[in-house]
Amino acid sequence: MFLALSIGVLVTGAVYLLLQRDLLRVILGFVLLSHAVNLLLFSAGGSDRRGEPLGGDLDPGTTADPLPQAFVLTAIVIAFAITIYLLVLAVTGSSDDVDGPAEHGPGGDAAGSSEGSDQDTDSDGTAPARGRVAGLEEEAGR
Repeated sequence: MFLALSIGVLVTGAVYLLLQRDLLRVILGFVLLSHAVNLLLFSAGGSDRRGEPLGGDLDPGTTADPLPQAFVLTAIVIAFAITIYLLVLAVTGSSDDVDGPAEHGPGGDAAGSSEGSDQDTDSDGTAPARGRVAGLEEEAGR
């Protein structure tokens, strides 16, 4: 019963973290989910009603099935490799927290903006999209 509750708590935490926007929380959610799957595979071997897989008594009725334990070991290695891959993507990837497209420059001015107008415009006459950084720079400048 304790193993089933542990699996449920780990899956619940994993789903919550996987639904977050921050990439580090998504990675931690994946780690929790991999631990839950490892416990699920381990419980499939009958951990509560059997002993160790290798021991003094080699009676098939009392020894644990070694196949789920081999699956868990394989799943640990695969989860570790995928976690490292996700961490590398998080470090080298670009931030997706920008509100709009890339900025036009440090001042946010477009190349085709007119000098006399109150609002900067692109070459097609529309206002350029501003990101979070440009908006903060404008607020700090006022």
